[in-house]
Amino acid sequence: LALGLRAGDPVTARTWGNTRTRRNFHRRGEAHVQFVDDPVDFADAALSIVEREEPILESASAWARVSVERVESGTDGGTDWEAWTLTPLESRTVNERVPTIDRGFGAVVEATVAASRLSVAGYDEAELSDRLAHCASVVDRAGGPREREALERVREHSSW
Repeated sequence: LALGLRAGDPVTARTWGNTRTRRNFHRRGEAHVQFVDDPVDFADAALSIVEREEPILESASAWARVSVERVESGTDGGTDWEAWTLTPLESRTVNERVPTIDRGFGAVVEATVAASRLSVAGYDEAELSDRLAHCASVVDRAGGPREREALERVREHSSW
């Protein structure tokens, strides 16, 4: 799953709509949070459903198994949301290398956010399309082969 975490004590996250992440949080009460710097794995996690036997991606530099507890819910722009606290149960650092993150990777992250909002009430499609075009231009200028492949995955996994 791709999930934006908010730092704090406790760490929090918000799910939007009836996503698989939200359903899994309710059903399992826990999840694995992974820290990856591979843009293709990030795009796939953000915009598609990938079933794996093992919950940890090979590209994860670190991970944490967390318990989740719903603490708040509401509706914004016609979309239901739920706020969660995440409490670490187990964690591991797999790779202590310093990752090289370029503007292309940042553009892939932003493209996944914009693509996930296409066809969602309350979001302007033209504005999202402009944002996606900007992200694509950044990837073209500053990204490498993995960022370009990731942007193709964004296109494949969305209505863009």
